[in-house]
Formats: sequence, C-alpha cells, structure tokens
Amino acid sequence: MKIIFMGTPEFAVPSLKALIAHHTVLAVLTQPDRPSGRGHKVAKSPVKQVAEESGIEVLQPETLKLSESREIRSYLKSLGADVFVVAAYGLILPKGILEMPPLGCINVHGSLLPKYRGASPIHAALLNGDTETGITIIHMESGIDTGDMINKKELDITDGEHFPSLLGRMADLGADALLDALDMLEKGTAPREKQDDSLSCYAPMIKKTDGLINWNLSTEAIINQTRALDPWPGCYTMYKGAPLKIWQAEKGDGANGTPGSAPGLPGFAPGLPGEVLAVDPLKGVLVKTGDAALWITELQGEGSKRLSAPDYLRGRKIEEGTVFSC
Repeated sequence: MKIIFMGTPEFAVPSLKALIAHHTVLAVLTQPDRPSGRGHKVAKSPVKQVAEESGIEVLQPETLKLSESREIRSYLKSLGADVFVVAAYGLILPKGILEMPPLGCINVHGSLLPKYRGASPIHAALLNGDTETGITIIHMESGIDTGDMINKKELDITDGEHFPSLLGRMADLGADALLDALDMLEKGTAPREKQDDSLSCYAPMIKKTDGLINWNLSTEAIINQTRALDPWPGCYTMYKGAPLKIWQAEKGDGANGTPGSAPGLPGFAPGLPGEVLAVDPLKGVLVKTGDAALWITELQGEGSKRLSAPDYLRGRKIEEGTVFSC
C-alpha cells in the first residue's frame, strides 16, 4: 500500500520501520526540529532521523489548519496515498486531511480504547497502577481518539515497570497491530467497532509540575508516580529550598501503616506526611506517606546525577525528622 506517515517521538519509530519494510512510504510528516536537552540544541525528532536514513521525504509543517497549510495539503493530495497512518504525531488533523486518502486515516493509540483517550495514555496506565494495557488501531475522525476500532492487542504491565520499558514494548506492539490493521484495510475486511463513550477517560498531556510529590497521597500512588514520570519530568520533592528528584521507591516496612509494624519505629503511622522516619545507609530513606511509608532507593540532588540511595548518602546527609514539602 502507498502510505503517508505522521509521527514524532520514539513511540512512532517501530511503526514507521514496519511500514518501510512492508509497504511504500511516500512521505513522512513530523514535528519541526526543536531545542532539546540541557544544552537546548535543536534536535531532529526520532521519526525524522529514521525517515532521512531511509531516504524518505520529510515534511515539518507548524500547523495543518486550512488557512495556513493550503500548499502542503495540495502536495499531500498529489502523492496519491491509499491511507494516512498517524502515531503520536502531535498535530490535530483537520477534516479536509482526514477525508483525503481513499482508505482514510488510521491511528496507532497507546491504550485499550475507550480507556485513556488523549495525549498520555501510557503515563496514565502507570499512574493508575494498571496491570494491563495495550494498543488500539482506530479509524480517525474529528474527535480525540473517538474513532471506530479496527484492531486491539493487549499487553501485561510488569510489577514495578517504569515508563521507558513500557514505552518500548508498547511501541513494538503498536507496529505489529498496525500491520495487521493495514492487511485488513487492504482486503476490505477492517471492522468498525464503535467505542463505548461511557467507559472513556481522558489522559491529558503531562506537565513539568505533575512531578511534584504530594506526600499526603498513598504509598502506592507515589510509587506509581515515580514509575510513570521517569525520565520526564521526573518526580521531585523540595528539600532545603531545592528540588530533590525521587527516581525509585518501594513500599516501606509495615506498608499497611499499623503501629509497631516497622522495626525500631513504633507507631510510625501518625507521623507527618513527608517526614523522614529513618535513614539507612544500606537501604535508603524511609518517608511517611498518606497511609504508610516508602523507601526512597534512588534519588538525585540539584546539579548532580541519579544515584542509588547508598551512594547518595555517602556524600550527603538527610536527617531523620526532616519533613519534605508537599
């Protein structure tokens, strides 16, 4: 099939590679190059890098709004693609583009729709402590991830899994699901399964401020936050007026919060949320949460690098009784 691909981040790369291997990719649309990293150097998107390495034309419009994209719309139409494939592109496709290819536009979405419509479905699954997620390929329409479903593939979330690992597995699964959906489209057998809107929830774009830990939350919720927001924006708390990033955490001794359940800490449950209950140079930092306590096992001070708690504590001191801000 002749395909125009639209995608930007790492999640979209396996899908693009699968299309290059099995179909004809006429052109790739991706977000404009933007500053990235500490040095704020202008960087190409992962999708652009793959497209250029494969000799595929890359287009990077700032917008696809009719008033500002007449030229690129005309060019896309002239390419004569059978279908447009979208995977985490980052721009909304107007009606005129959705209706352009004969077989329509399809989207590789990172959740089992109708659950987690929106920009950050993989983050949402981890934040909510889900044990299962998956990919849905949909016929695109004007609503956000509301289109009829073509294909679903499920995936288990492993215990304690963080975002980078899940993202990689989801991206690979997305490529497999996409090829199956395109095969059905080509044969004219692609289903149109309606979504149940009553079962939907929205996963908004992640913001930097989402990383601030609220110690009043449950131990499980905070651990899930560290899993979902690694590596960006990263979870953090305020310590001595500066952000202290928390990369890894696990349930504390006596995670049910009952008095006397943590050795050497009788009745720690009544402590203040965010209070440092213990500092173990071999284990980490035990902090009171809304319902129990958790061990911080990997952290990062301002201007430093990610360190295991034992390595961090060799050169820095965190005192028992300190209360991290919420």
